[in-house]
Amino acid sequence: MSQHDIIETCTRMGWHADRREWERLKEVFAEKVTLDYTSLNGGEPADLTPDQIVGAWKGVLGGFDATQHLISGHLVTVDGDNGDTAVCTANFQAVHRLANPFGSPLWTLGGTYHFDLVRTGGGWRISGVVMTATWADGNRDLMSLVAAAR
Repeated sequence: MSQHDIIETCTRMGWHADRREWERLKEVFAEKVTLDYTSLNGGEPADLTPDQIVGAWKGVLGGFDATQHLISGHLVTVDGDNGDTAVCTANFQAVHRLANPFGSPLWTLGGTYHFDLVRTGGGWRISGVVMTATWADGNRDLMSLVAAAR
């Protein structure tokens, strides 16, 4: 498997989430995944299953009219004794859209992803994600509106 396969796995995380392909989204993750979104939400990183991740993202991302995660500038390093682990870092922009009568319908977040991956019999799977938000623009209150509607 090539670096292309690693990049595709990381890209599919955003692709399937944006298209609300929840079952396909589960396929990009390893059995246990460490998610670290502390740069945005505070708290601590969490160890989750694909079902837990997709359940949470479905509740949040699924509440928006649309989202678009653009992931680019991938840098890949393959590690491990047999080349069975890898790290991929990339830039991202995530646009969230929700029509509302009290402000901008868009919230855009930008920064970097750090993906840890493991090679499985079914291909590369994401075992860790660190999302580092470095900038935002627009209406962050959209997150609260989505949460209140759940």
